[in-house]
Amino acid sequence: MQLLAINDLHGNLEPPLGNDGSVLAPADDPMARLALSGASAGGRIRIPAGGVAYLATHVRELRKGNPNTVFVSAGDLTGASPLVSNLFQDEPVVLAMNLIGLDFEGVGNHDFDRGITELHRLQSGGPAAGPGPAPAPFPGAKFQYLAANVRGPDGATVFPPYAIKEFGPAKIAFVGMTLEATPTVTTPEAIAGLTFVGEARTANALVPELQSHGVSTAVLLIHQGGFQSESGTYDACDGFKGDLRSLLHDLDPMFRVIVTGHTHQGYNCTIDGRLVTSATSYGRVITKIDLTIDPAKAELTDARARNVIVTHDVAPDPQVRDLIASFEERAAPVARRVVAYLRGPFTRDPEAAKSRSCETPLGDLIADAQLEATRGAGAVVAFMNPGGVRTDLVPDPGGGAAPVRYAAVFEVQPFGNRLVTVTLTGKEIQELLEKQFARDRPRVLSVSRGFTYRYAFDPKTRTATVDPSSLRLSGVAVRPEKRYRVTINSFLATGGDGFSLLRSAPDRASGPLDIEAFTRYLGRFGTAGSALSPPAKVARIDGNACE
Repeated sequence: MQLLAINDLHGNLEPPLGNDGSVLAPADDPMARLALSGASAGGRIRIPAGGVAYLATHVRELRKGNPNTVFVSAGDLTGASPLVSNLFQDEPVVLAMNLIGLDFEGVGNHDFDRGITELHRLQSGGPAAGPGPAPAPFPGAKFQYLAANVRGPDGATVFPPYAIKEFGPAKIAFVGMTLEATPTVTTPEAIAGLTFVGEARTANALVPELQSHGVSTAVLLIHQGGFQSESGTYDACDGFKGDLRSLLHDLDPMFRVIVTGHTHQGYNCTIDGRLVTSATSYGRVITKIDLTIDPAKAELTDARARNVIVTHDVAPDPQVRDLIASFEERAAPVARRVVAYLRGPFTRDPEAAKSRSCETPLGDLIADAQLEATRGAGAVVAFMNPGGVRTDLVPDPGGGAAPVRYAAVFEVQPFGNRLVTVTLTGKEIQELLEKQFARDRPRVLSVSRGFTYRYAFDPKTRTATVDPSSLRLSGVAVRPEKRYRVTINSFLATGGDGFSLLRSAPDRASGPLDIEAFTRYLGRFGTAGSALSPPAKVARIDGNACE
């Protein structure tokens, strides 16, 4: 049988803007003829990729090779989505997946962004959402959400924990779940009343039940993942690491194939005898997994995978293309509004910043906007989390002073977080910044204009020390005992990304939505004559974690 897998689509109906609309590949990749440019440093190239209409064509062509095909997603099909899908509460991407023939979605943390009630509506249908006249009620998903480790107030799973497919005498189970740490990466309001249980413990507890149904092999669709080294490309497994490693060690042998997500990485690994895959994000890659089953024993004898780029050298599927066009037409009055003029893209690109977890031109720009929007609350500095910056800010093509439209701005910050201003002492600011390095990889907060500091990072212990004498606001030393007004978004304010210090920070003042603050700030550059240019480099933070 054949398993086709995606993850972290996030409602990206069209190919994403900037480098998020491409895949980093070896220079000798078979698709090199489609590359945006020649080989970059390290012998790698960027190949344009993504777009659901192209995805549909690639899935259809891959299906032709094997009638025993199952199409799955390992979470975050919805949530944190671009404007055209977001305006309609991600109904467009669900309808597109219905047309393509998705079978199962193992839930991801962002699938819960609008709460469990809304996720149930996406499954079952209901009144259509969004601006403009809807052609019909929303029918809901034809595919099945799976959520083995997410329980509601009654203790039951919020969706079925698994589904079973039969291929001749063989029965294969598909178990879906999200990361246990979902509460640390999701706003509390969205997951109120839900409990997220340990991943390996949940999967292993299902084994006797699956065996009682005659299942010999299980595929785990888990919204948790890992990372390759910086030299890794989309179909490699170079220096694999991350939270998924410990989970694999504890998992029952029944789970031979692990389809993962969450980290937006592409990889194709064999770890401790298990096939472990991920298809990057935003519909840029499909993982093609070939499973060989012994019909006499009804057992899996072999599993092999290949990550396939969703290239643009095929015709887009006409049904999916027309569906997307219908929603784009309804969204056009909002999406096409010119917000500002830019002289080039502001990036969160790892090639510009070494890592998306490090300071970037776009992150700094957002922090500047948030500070400006909350000066009335006394704010003197703003911090922006890298995970909240979803894509590059890209103006219309053409060069020079080019307009950037609301759809592109919204795609950068689609969460609808509200700005929150709190009070921290200088010592607490230092502690906050040192917390950036306490997880599996650095998550360096971008900082607003005028705030600078220096740190030293030890990669062996994954700890960092911030030099207190280097903390400065407009050149003036930050004093440990002095109280400062600090702006963050509501995700960080509730302790998101492990910044628990912010959860109890006092004197909280609620501000505008982050997208409103960003749009208003960009409005300062609302003519071609006032167009904003990207900085040549970022230099507010001095440290070694991003070298």
